[in-house]
Amino acid sequence: MSTSPDRTHYRELVAQVAERARAILPAAVNGRLEKAVALVLMDEVLPQADGTVIVGSCSDPMQTYRLSGHTCECKDFTDGKAPQSWCKHRIAAGIHKRVGELLPQSTPVGTETPPPPLPEAPASVNLKVLMSGHEVMVTLRDQSEDALLGRLQALLKRTDIRPIPKPAPRSGSWKRSNQGR
Repeated sequence: MSTSPDRTHYRELVAQVAERARAILPAAVNGRLEKAVALVLMDEVLPQADGTVIVGSCSDPMQTYRLSGHTCECKDFTDGKAPQSWCKHRIAAGIHKRVGELLPQSTPVGTETPPPPLPEAPASVNLKVLMSGHEVMVTLRDQSEDALLGRLQALLKRTDIRPIPKPAPRSGSWKRSNQGR
């Protein structure tokens, strides 16, 4: 799996911001920082128009938590178990915000422009064949009919490609057998 340069840069920024956070946050946050990084990298931090932030759960894919200001709805925060109120959701929201400030504003991650559609080839052919025992549809495209026909001939000479057998002729005719009805 290859990662685009934009995604690699994004991951590097997340790692840098997380390292700075590690130096600032209390040591008692335990594994919360690592889980927060995972939430950011999984795109589970969604700032809302009203200023709140929705953050997904690490353990339940259907659960989200809303952060408002410095408060979170999660049990870790509401039960006072998060050291100095730093639950993984608050940490994730902070990392996401700081990374967003560091990224160029022109292309937010996940909104890269898709490549333009490929132009239609001047010559193309579709062929249904048996390839290594499997029925497949092969499409060849080229810049000229001559080049295309050369590629088609080369394809048909391959030993792993065979024509699809024609169905056996049917005995009788459906029309004749149903004419008396």
